[in-house]
Amino acid sequence: MEQSSGNKINTAVFISGRGSNLKSLIKYNNKKNSKILIKLIISNNSSAKGLIYAKKSKIKTYVTNFKNKNLSEKNLLKKLINNKINLICLAGFMKILTADFIKKFKKPILNIHPSLLPKYKGLNTHKRVIKNKEKFSGPTVHIVSSKLDSGKIILQKKVKILKYDNEKSLEKKVLKAEHKLYPKAIEKLLISL
Repeated sequence: MEQSSGNKINTAVFISGRGSNLKSLIKYNNKKNSKILIKLIISNNSSAKGLIYAKKSKIKTYVTNFKNKNLSEKNLLKKLINNKINLICLAGFMKILTADFIKKFKKPILNIHPSLLPKYKGLNTHKRVIKNKEKFSGPTVHIVSSKLDSGKIILQKKVKILKYDNEKSLEKKVLKAEHKLYPKAIEKLLISL
């Protein structure tokens, strides 16, 4: 992977909602020893709260609604190439990228998922974890492949589930762990490339 600006990897973050992982990635981006330079924030939702963080941080944004998936992905690839993006971080991005897009991008795409994969792929993770009376949950950062939540695992962080935990309290705990895990996973990935 070619290094981008001054040893930092040009990165795009894809979001759909509140952008709390985006916020933690921007914090990481702003550290002197950070390995990434967030150049672009992409959203499929024009009212995503995360776009506010992007504007505050003076990072370019691009919104595409994915109504026509093929067209959206084609335009996205152009944007990524024009901005010399070498890494994509999905941070609460609620659209599934096609195998064709993943193949054409040819560079790593990371995702953070709120369960200890391979358990609890897909949606409503915390609800299912609580229902099954699991002792542990936690986030996973993995490489995106054409199969949902099935790519190579980079890092995981175990979170203990207590007797009184419910869907909401577990979500908060896991989210807190996600914010610490994502930058560490990026570092681990970049060292291995």
